[in-house]
Amino acid sequence: MVKIIYSKKCLGYREPGHPESPERVGNSYYLLRDKGFEFIEPQPCSEQDLLLVHSAEMIESVKENTFRDGDTPNFPGIYDIAKLSAGGAIRAGELALEGEGSFSLMRPPGHHATRDMVYGFCYFNNMAIAVKKTLKADPGKRIAIIDIDCHHGNGTEGIFLGEKRIVYLSLHQSPLFPGTGLGPQRNCIDFPLSAGTGEEEYLKALAAGLEEVKKFDPSLVAVSAGFDTYEKDPISDMDLKQETYRKISGLIKDLGRPVFSVLEGGYSPDLPHCIYQYLLGIE
Repeated sequence: MVKIIYSKKCLGYREPGHPESPERVGNSYYLLRDKGFEFIEPQPCSEQDLLLVHSAEMIESVKENTFRDGDTPNFPGIYDIAKLSAGGAIRAGELALEGEGSFSLMRPPGHHATRDMVYGFCYFNNMAIAVKKTLKADPGKRIAIIDIDCHHGNGTEGIFLGEKRIVYLSLHQSPLFPGTGLGPQRNCIDFPLSAGTGEEEYLKALAAGLEEVKKFDPSLVAVSAGFDTYEKDPISDMDLKQETYRKISGLIKDLGRPVFSVLEGGYSPDLPHCIYQYLLGIE
């Protein structure tokens, strides 16, 4: 069974009315606990880990609470919680390399955070940090990052654009925040999808993208697992069902490579059930 990386410490901040709430992760924990999943407590990443991806100035702005982004609230202690979320992604990657399926059920998310700024609910780029640390430990690794969030992972794509050991595949609604990912470039494969896209069209696009991933022949697959493509998500307009996520993860599993997943978006009260379906397919 897939191991879940989780710490209740990630529930320790809240902005009233903000969709990225502690309940989305806390309620997912309760459901997965009741389903019998094993949980592992993460450790915070180090500042050296952060420097693999982010500038010293950007890290300092989070540590000192001096950053400014309208979508990304400023909380006392967010630096430590964000480091813990990045640490969850690192631990998930380590487990995958040890032959264990893994899913980091942590917040804040990360794929919009760029080298130099917080952005779009994201403080540090959890996925990029985990992948960079893996490449530092083993420069011969080839890693595929598959981003299934409804919003394009502009931060992740920007960080890895042109990196020969990485292929980045994103399926996302367009037009939609952040307005990037309009077409493929270099090692980044973007599938902008129209509002209202349903299961059949989505899985067809995913299958096409995964054919390109197969050609790349990765030794590790890292999934930015966003669930705001769900039909009832309040901040996007895609039309996937809960059961679609089992099919998505099943196609990814069929790549036959070690896989780890890191939670990104997903803001419906049904998020726990979407995650559960995804985990059933990846086992």
